[in-house]
Order: sequence, then C-alpha cells, then structure tokens
Amino acid sequence: MDTNRFKLNSVYMAILVATGSASMAHAAEETQQNNLQKEEVEVIQVSGIRGSLTKSADIKRSSAGVVDAISAEDIGKFPDSNLAESLQRIPGVSIDRANNEGNQVTVRGFGPSFNLVTLNGRQMPNSSVLQSAGISRSFNFREIASETVSGVEAIKTGRANITSGGIGATINIKTAKPFDYDGFKAFASATAIHDTSVEDKGDDFTPEVSGMVSNIFLDGKLGVMLSASHSERDSHRDRAGTDGWVRNRGNRDGIDTSAIDTAKNPDQSFWTAWTATSEHYDTTRERDNAQLVVQYSPIDTVEATLDYTISRFEETSTTNRSAFWFDNPTGATDANGTVYSPRNANDELNFWAWKYYEEKENDSLGVNLKWDATDTLSFMLDYHDSSSESNPDGDTAETLANLKNPPGSVALIGADFVGDIPNIIVDDSGLVGGAYDKSNIVSDLYQQRGYSMENDIKQVHLSGTWLNGGNGDLSQITFGIQNTKYEVDTYLSERFDFVDISMDALDLSFEESGSTLDEFSGYKDLFPYIAKYSAEQFLDIVTAEGKYQAPNVTTNGMEEETLAVYAALQIETELNNFPISINAGVRWEDTDVEAYSVQPGIIAMNYRHPEELSEVYDTVDTAQRLTGSYTRILPNLDIQVDVTDDIVTRASYSRTIGRASINALFPGTTTNARPEGPFQASQGNPNLLPITSDNFDLSVEWYDDNGSFASAGYFKKYVENFIGSGVVNGPLNDVNGQPLTDPSVNPRPGCPDSSATPNPACLGTASDPVITWEISTPQNLQNRELDGWEFNVQYMFADTGFGAVANYTIVDSDEEFDPFNFDETVALTGLSDTANLVGFYENETFEVRVAYNWRDDFLLALGNEPTFTEAYGQLDASISYDINENFSVFADAINVTNETVRRYGRFENQLISAEQYGPRYSFGVRANW
Repeated sequence: MDTNRFKLNSVYMAILVATGSASMAHAAEETQQNNLQKEEVEVIQVSGIRGSLTKSADIKRSSAGVVDAISAEDIGKFPDSNLAESLQRIPGVSIDRANNEGNQVTVRGFGPSFNLVTLNGRQMPNSSVLQSAGISRSFNFREIASETVSGVEAIKTGRANITSGGIGATINIKTAKPFDYDGFKAFASATAIHDTSVEDKGDDFTPEVSGMVSNIFLDGKLGVMLSASHSERDSHRDRAGTDGWVRNRGNRDGIDTSAIDTAKNPDQSFWTAWTATSEHYDTTRERDNAQLVVQYSPIDTVEATLDYTISRFEETSTTNRSAFWFDNPTGATDANGTVYSPRNANDELNFWAWKYYEEKENDSLGVNLKWDATDTLSFMLDYHDSSSESNPDGDTAETLANLKNPPGSVALIGADFVGDIPNIIVDDSGLVGGAYDKSNIVSDLYQQRGYSMENDIKQVHLSGTWLNGGNGDLSQITFGIQNTKYEVDTYLSERFDFVDISMDALDLSFEESGSTLDEFSGYKDLFPYIAKYSAEQFLDIVTAEGKYQAPNVTTNGMEEETLAVYAALQIETELNNFPISINAGVRWEDTDVEAYSVQPGIIAMNYRHPEELSEVYDTVDTAQRLTGSYTRILPNLDIQVDVTDDIVTRASYSRTIGRASINALFPGTTTNARPEGPFQASQGNPNLLPITSDNFDLSVEWYDDNGSFASAGYFKKYVENFIGSGVVNGPLNDVNGQPLTDPSVNPRPGCPDSSATPNPACLGTASDPVITWEISTPQNLQNRELDGWEFNVQYMFADTGFGAVANYTIVDSDEEFDPFNFDETVALTGLSDTANLVGFYENETFEVRVAYNWRDDFLLALGNEPTFTEAYGQLDASISYDINENFSVFADAINVTNETVRRYGRFENQLISAEQYGPRYSFGVRANW
C-alpha cells in the first residue's frame, strides 16, 4: 500500500466528513480570544511601551499553560528591529548571535533545533549553506523584518492543537491582517543604520525602509493589506583565536606534563591548539520582505484569507587571516593539561583569504477558511505551502585560499595562551625581508564547499470548536486533524587541492593588524600584519593555469510525513468558590521518514601531503536509502486557579517531542583523515527516534489593573532518547568492499605527492595497514532531567510614566559536563542562566527605553572537543519622539559598550575565538495614518 497516498486520502476524507457532519474545529476559540482582547484594549485605552507590555500581560494571564508574549506598540513599531533581540527579553529565552544580530533562540536550555518556530501557527522551513553549520530545522529570525509583526508568543507548555516539534517552546510569529483594523491603516518608516565597526570596506551608514497599507472595501466584506521592507547593512568584526584544540596530538616526548594534576587527569592527557590566528571580517547584507494578505467575508459566518509571504536574504563576507599550524609542538602544560606555550621550530606562516556567500529565498502561500456553522459550532481549514531555498543559483557558499612561507623557512613559531588574547611569537630572522615579504610567499591550497538546498513544507489542518453556551462546566471541545509533509533536498559541493601557481598576478598587500582587539583585557601582541588578497582572484589564477579541479558532489535528502489527530476539552468550574479553568488534551502522531544519500564511493586513500590523506573517489555515484517511523501520543493538562482577582496559580503537564536535526538523518558517510591520525568518519541515522520530554510546570502570578504583574515559576523536564554522537571504532570499506588502508605508514618513494593526478605509489594498497576509523553516528543514547526557575516582574510606577521589567531564569541539569570525561557523547548545549533588566519612561510624546541582557556561559557544541561560550552581557537603548499624531522620530543603540564574544574549549584558557563587533546605531522617522 502507498502509505503516503493513504495518509493524504485520509486527511481529505476527514475534511469532507467533518465539513458535512459539523465535527471539526478550532476557529471559535481563536475568535473568542480575539473578541476578549478587543474588549480589553477598548477598556484599557493605553498605548506606547506601557500598552505593549499590558497586552503581553493579558495574553499571559488568559492563555492555557505557560505563555509569554511580546506585542507591538503599533503596526511598524515592534520593540526591537530584530525579532530574536526582542525574544531574549522573555524569561528562559536566550539567543545565538551572528554578526552581532540575534538569529536563533534557546529556550529553557534547549537549543534552536528543539524550538519550533511558526508563522501564524504554520510551521516554517529553513535552509542552510555552510557545511560547518549543519542543517537545522529552526527558522532563522534574521531573515524576517519586524515591522509587520504584531506579536510573538513563546508557548512553553505543550498543547494538543499546536504542531509538535518544540521541547523548549513553540514560538509563534503573528502578522497583521486587514480585518484587524476598522478601515484604512498605513505606516511608513525610513532608517539610517550606522555601524561603527565598518572600516575600509562598505558604508558605515546604510538604509532601511518599510511600509504597509491596508484598507477595507465592499462594506467591510473585503480587506487588502500589502507590506514591504528593504534593509541593507555593512559591518566589520575582528577575531583572534584558534581553530580548536585537540587531545594528545604531537610527540609526547616534546611536552612537559609534569604540572598535570593526576588526581583529575590520571592519563596525563594534554591539549594543543590546531592553530593561532588573527583575522578581519567584512560583511554586506541585504534583506527584503513582503506580504500580501486578502480577506473576504461574504457573510458574517464565513471568512476567507489568502496570504503570500516572501523574504529574500543575501549576505557576503570576506575575511583575511594570518595564522600558523602547530604540527608537532613542544611546550609545557598547566595542571589541567593545556599546552599553554606551544612552539614549533622550522615552520611557516599561513595567509588565508575567505569568501562566504549566502542567498536565501523563502516563500509561503497560505489559504485559511473559517465557518461558523451554528452559534456553537465553527470550523477552520488551513493550508499552506512554504519553501526555503539556499544558494538557488548554485553559487559556492565558502571559498578559501592559502598562501605560506616556504616550508621550514621560519625559525620558530609559538604562542603563549595567557589573558584573553594569545601572545604570538614569530622568529623570521632567517628570511631576508621577513615572513611578510611577497618574495618569501608561495601558494599553498584552495578549497570550495557548501550547500545548495531546498526545503518545502506542505501542511493541511482542519480543526473545529464546539461551544457549550454556558450549560455546565464543560465550556468547549476543540478537535482536529493535520497532515505535515516535510521535504529536504541538499547538494553538497566540495573542491580541495594543493596548487603551485604564479604569485606575480595576485594582488597581495599587508595591513597592520591593530584594531578594536586592542581593547581586550590582557591584550598582548597578535600578528603585526594581516594579508590582504582575494580568494576569488586566487581561483581565477588557478583556473587560468588549468589547475582548477572538478567538484565532488554529494546529494542528500529526506522526506518526513506526519499525520496528527487531536482533541481537547476546556472546563470552567469552581471549587470552594475558587474559579478553576482546566484544559485537557491529547495529540496522536504517526511519522514516516525516508532519507537518501547519493555519493561516489572511495577507491583508496591518497598520501598527498605530510598533513593530508585525501579520498580518491570513483567516477560512479552510488545511492543509499534508509527508512524509519515512529508513533507518539502527546497528552497535556493545564489547570488554572484564580486564588483572588489578582492572583493566579497554574499547574501544567505536557509531553512534547523534538525531532532530530536534518543532517543527522542522512545515511551517507564523510571522512576526515591526517597522517598519524586522527582518522575520523561520520554517518547519519534515519532511524533516530524523537527526543521525548515530559514537562511539569508550577507558577504563581500576580496581576494589577495598570499592567503590572509578577510571577514565579518552576519547571521540570524528564527527557528520553536524547540524541548524542556514538562512536564506533572500525574499518571503512572501499568501492570493492575491502578495508581502506593508510599509505602514509612506510611511504613508498615519491610520496607524498600532491599532483593533480593521483600518484599510484601514494595510494593505499592491501599491504598497507588497515585504518581504524573513529566512526561517529547520531544515536538515541541517554535520558536527562532538567529543571529551573523563572522569576519575572513588570511594574508601572503609577502615572509617572516610568516602568521597569526584570526577570531571571535559573536552569540546571542532572548531569554537568565533566571536562575530564573523554567518552562523553551527550550533553545539553545552550544550558545557561539568563537575566534581563529593562527600564523605560514615556509620556504623550516621548519614549525612552534602556535594556540589559545577560547570559551565563554555556556549552555551544559537543564534537570531538567541546566549545563553550563565555558569559556575555549587552546594553541596548532606544528613544522616540512623536512630532504629532502621524509622525515620530526615533533612535536605537545596540551593544553600546562594545562587548566581546569569547568562546573556548575544554578549559577557559583554551581560546577558540574572541570577537568584537562595535556598537550599532540607527536613526529614523516613522509615519502612521
């Protein structure tokens, strides 16, 4: 039987039956909530910051379960220019930043992949370009402008009628519709963004414009809204650091391990940095958003909505880096085992050039039909087809090139990892003119890699609500059926080659490396110069000399289809004169997964370079397909007790799931090998089960009529099937089914050989040692327990115009990361305490807001070696002035104190990166009609 066709037929049959027999629903609940909110707004009659906070408090109080919200002051006036920056003000929500902009969120210790982002209740797709970033399910907030967003809800407890996939939270972005307004409504804004980090590339002032116009026609039966925005931004950032740290690499005889504390580190393991680096990034970004919404209500009981939403995102970054590799270092360790003073004799400097390119096209077409069949029964049918495509023209996401000194020409290289920035040591006295003289520089290698990807989500949702009409405690029943088809197709292109090209035509220069990095505490000496040249020009020369190789292309894809049926009861009753509201629901889901990989098989390993074993691929691609499936039952129970008119208590239980990241499902194999090791490989696993979390929430909340409130909440999560990296040591086979071997052990004459055509003498043969690979594959490994507290206070100081918001979240897990446990494969990334403090003042014409956000250090990623992000705090401010009823001017300041983002390895002195971005300011004018 064709199960996909059976599922779709089941959905459409259910639609017909439900429509004919009046047995599916959801719209009346939404209509009822909208009516209540409209009544509350009419009574409260507040606007501005206070009005926005009051609406958010109303949503929190009236929602089932634990919900925190952010509401726009007015259309075109969201609190922050970036949605993620606003979300970080919510208790328990923290953000990841890219180029000093919020892009993805972590909620209650669960990272971006485990928080579902929806747009008006619809699941949104995502696509990626960088191989190193993987393929996330999580929608990226930097791709959507905030001007037409009317609100964002962070739903932290599960509900039967909400699409599954968010363990930390389901974050719903709500956009405006024409029927939200009585008639004509319009806004326009123009902003100048001033990025203080911009140096010699780009403009330090760039434009951002947006607008919306909405009106109602045909005596209120037809509404049309059109909105659009365009944003440009140039930026610069400086980075110092390494390419990570590796355990026990190099000759132990050259490492002084006498200081190691053997009580903690009995094997005297030691860690050396791969590299020491200093680099400058320059980035140009353009973003376009547009939305068309048409609503039609021919009669009072029927409403149809058609919407089309697009976003276009393009970002180009170039970077130049001075660096060197620690191939076989000597040095001494500290008590933990970190080689804090590595040295290499007779080596070389490296001069890198990078180009990153990302283009994203997101489109969403949706249709929504609402029908009030009777006074007590209503239905909603919602369908959308949404897609996200990255680098659709096949442009390479990452291009890099490297230059170097002749091997062994630099007498000594080294670094002292003390303070925040390493002290770089280079003895190039033996080179006439020095290491930075163009005559002492030769070509080394080029590499191109990255994804082109298509992600498409088709979702059909039929729902309905039956209202009891005040007869008994049962107030309403909500039920529905939903089918979600999630498809991803990826094309990974990779080129890599060592080349010897003429340096005469390359436009190469050097600039002093002094920058804002000088402001780091503990700053010593970085490389005195940064090489300036273009990776693209390097490739042009490679192509002109006939040395540009064809790419290796790997195709991976996945199709995931979920059929869900749900029902929920809403009960309004009393116990001992205490009003009680109960929402009880259950959601049943059945999911089928099919994943495929198409890639060339490996003929043999090729000893090309003292630091490289590369794969020699067959000319014929082979395909591999694997399937998986699972069924889950997801109940929820939310109980709210109004202790007094002002005090509300809640108790909630829900079961939620988080699905595995996309690239974890691909069955294909990738390898990464160097002579003497490590020999690493990775394989996907489409049979992964979803992470399942049983969630418990308790909270006490106090509300005041003027918008003030305070809350304290405790949450506990029992997580099963946590996905981690399992490692199996063993061989990998070539295309003929024989184990791959290592030709770098006892190499034959003429090897290594980096010629474009593989040297047969340098290929692995049956007489060479069989390689034992560390094969990493995602697995459902362990269970975890996580708990925490959320404290939140929002207070309006009577009629003074002053107000403040303060919140603090504590998150903890039953198992903390042990830096001396080298077998740890499962860890909660993103787990950290967070805090916010916001103060504001407003009157009839003037608003000012100052906001400070802090996040404690956290584990960013767990690979062969972990990456941590150091505690970070950022100060932002905004101010606006209403010239009259229609026009206002405003200014925003981001990262006022120019904070440093610092990441480190297993221990704090294992620096990976320290970055500074500089403050960013914007100035603009806004008009409303």
